[in-house]
Amino acid sequence: MFNMDPNTSVGFLLHDVSRLMRAWFDEQAQALGLTRAQWRVLVHLGPRQGINQTSLAEILELDNVTLSRHIDRLERDGWLARRPDPADRRAWRIYLSEASHPTLKKMEALAVETQAAALAGLSPDQRAMLIETLVKIKANLAPRSDDVDTDKAGVRRDQLDRDMKART
Repeated sequence: MFNMDPNTSVGFLLHDVSRLMRAWFDEQAQALGLTRAQWRVLVHLGPRQGINQTSLAEILELDNVTLSRHIDRLERDGWLARRPDPADRRAWRIYLSEASHPTLKKMEALAVETQAAALAGLSPDQRAMLIETLVKIKANLAPRSDDVDTDKAGVRRDQLDRDMKART
């Protein structure tokens, strides 16, 4: 007999909370003209200006074709720009456009608002403990490789170093 209670299962609860937060965010963000998937691309691109598409796809855990479609739409709509990679004629570097900054600030404020709504009623200590616990769970489940150094988001350090060198 199957006795798992979805109301007390960590997996079900994480899924439900994630789904509810996404739905709340999407409802609020509709007027800003970006989908959550596009917002996610731009948020990860922001601190990594000039990253190549393959590296960004790895960070986002998307295949190159899916990311390419997102980038095509984002570029068409003026949110970002592709520039040739000086180190590889076949590759492109991706940058946020200046026009994207005001809307990204609004989306960032909306993300903060969404998080505040989700964490309402939790003390600062409870919030810190929740974040610490989720980070630990993520680390427990993240793929590991003893011979590849990664940053906090799981991005390969060697790839970041190559991206930074190519930008200079």
